[in-house]
Amino acid sequence: MSNSNYTADYFKKLLNMKPHIEGGYYNESFSSEDKIIIPCQNEKKHERVQWTSIYFLLEKNYVSNFHRLKSDEMWYFHAGNSLTIYIIAPDGELIIKNLGLDIDNGDEPQVLVPKDHVFGSAMNCEGFALVGCMVSPGFDFQDFEIFKRDELVKEYPQHEEIITRLTRD
Repeated sequence: MSNSNYTADYFKKLLNMKPHIEGGYYNESFSSEDKIIIPCQNEKKHERVQWTSIYFLLEKNYVSNFHRLKSDEMWYFHAGNSLTIYIIAPDGELIIKNLGLDIDNGDEPQVLVPKDHVFGSAMNCEGFALVGCMVSPGFDFQDFEIFKRDELVKEYPQHEEIITRLTRD
């Protein structure tokens, strides 16, 4: 089967993907066996796996809502069409990255979202994107923060248009 014959449903089924709270579909694919100790505000130490990785799929007309992690997240393009990642830095700068393979037109096959940055993604073209996301230190839902529209618009009013698109009421 050529790459152009793959569909979103093909990947969702064969990779056992399920809906993600932020939007899109995911499946936890790998997790480090090694543990690390990280400092926490309210605890002396917290043990975490060194890294985690998921498959993530987003289709046309769907978005991954703005959220924030306390760890870096590296995105890797696998299949489909380019995915746009919107990142709001702590100082309010909006950074737009296209994750894909059309490098001549500005795509990047890998994109880093630094910890403590607000980010979300959208399909701005037809089809779907299958990507991989690796988080280090490993993903933990206690470090996952999803945003409501009003709170982000209040903090970053200059980005109201994209915030409206990538948040729920």
